[in-house]
Amino acid sequence: MKISEKSDFSFKWFGPQVYTKALDWSKLIAITGSSQVLIQALGFVSGILVIRVLPVNEYALYTLANTMLGTLTILADGGIATGVMALGGKVWKDKEELGKVLSTGMSLRKKFAIGSLLLATPVLVYLLRHHEASWLMTILIVLSLIPAFFSALSGTILQIPLTLRQDIKPLQKNQVGVNLARLAMLLLTIFIFPWAFIAILAAGIPQIKANIHLRKLSLQYADWTHSPDPVARKEIMTFVKRLMPDALYYCLSGQITIWLISIFGSTEALAQIGALTRLTAALSIFSIVFHTLMVPRFARLENNKPEILKKFIFIQIGLIVISLGIVFLVKEFAPNVLWILGNDFSNLTIEVVFITLGSCISLISGLTHHLLASRGIIVPPVIFIFTMVMIQVGFAFILKLDTIVGVLHYAIITASANYLIRIGYLTFISIGKKDKISL
Repeated sequence: MKISEKSDFSFKWFGPQVYTKALDWSKLIAITGSSQVLIQALGFVSGILVIRVLPVNEYALYTLANTMLGTLTILADGGIATGVMALGGKVWKDKEELGKVLSTGMSLRKKFAIGSLLLATPVLVYLLRHHEASWLMTILIVLSLIPAFFSALSGTILQIPLTLRQDIKPLQKNQVGVNLARLAMLLLTIFIFPWAFIAILAAGIPQIKANIHLRKLSLQYADWTHSPDPVARKEIMTFVKRLMPDALYYCLSGQITIWLISIFGSTEALAQIGALTRLTAALSIFSIVFHTLMVPRFARLENNKPEILKKFIFIQIGLIVISLGIVFLVKEFAPNVLWILGNDFSNLTIEVVFITLGSCISLISGLTHHLLASRGIIVPPVIFIFTMVMIQVGFAFILKLDTIVGVLHYAIITASANYLIRIGYLTFISIGKKDKISL
């Protein structure tokens, strides 16, 4: 009897259904993880190729344009993708309704994109001219950003149907294809035409083709023939109103080192910051692994406050230890790390340590935000933005922002303040609300 009961228990908990689900999840994580590592590796190789081949002044212009591209993308989204994902999650099984939501989101994206371009283009032109770009090169760089900009915006909407259906494999293949095509285009063009706008086009053109493929893939889940829906538009705009303040803030602070050095520093310093930033992009692999493995598990924890806080502290210690290890390795092997960038950047031994430290603190702060957000704990935007702006303005008058070291110190202080505000808010609500907290 005992053996039979044990067998029943084993079948109940470890039977075919559970085994199948575990196998499906394992495959999903393996596909996502391995694909992301390959995607990041291809992107890293492409980035290093651009650094090594472009002259220093051209790489400075490339860095400036690429930073503006990221800013434009954030500004033109403003929460639209979040709204489309949220509404799409409610109707994801209905092909017609999902098509209405997607069409509405795409329509809003186009309007926001045009407005963003009109606002940001004069700023980019001024900064390019400030760094001695000719009028011809300035125009070519601005024009080269347009396909990259619109394809990046469209891509995030087009992949939502596949994401909602967890049809991950085609998405990963598409991203791998984009990065392979970018690397191939760079290899074919950049040695002959070592100009910034060529490197930008090499990133934008493959994404256009990938978006065409994404649209075909999404047709099995959504009907794109519908016109924008007024009701969906109203609901998406609700998300935009909530998230736009954060988007506007991050447009300025997300790449604060680039903006500061582009305004106060030299063209050579701008190129150096851009090259060092490319090295720290490798940290995104840690972010992907963390998001895949840790955040979902933390979100699923039972509402046991002491246990959750204990796990939260344990994760924080782990992140800090890993970050200190990365900084120590970079410090010990700085010449070897800088060799990747080429001879033009071989003297940045102190700077590479500072930018690694700042990037690690930013990584910890960002991952901490996602951990807390998974439990519904988000610092109110008014408090967060006001405090950060006061800190940033205050230190802008104290530090020398016309040098690389000064700008990197500023970035370290900003990232640390960002992290401490999140920890401080968690401490405040933990003490203040006690058992009411959703921890």
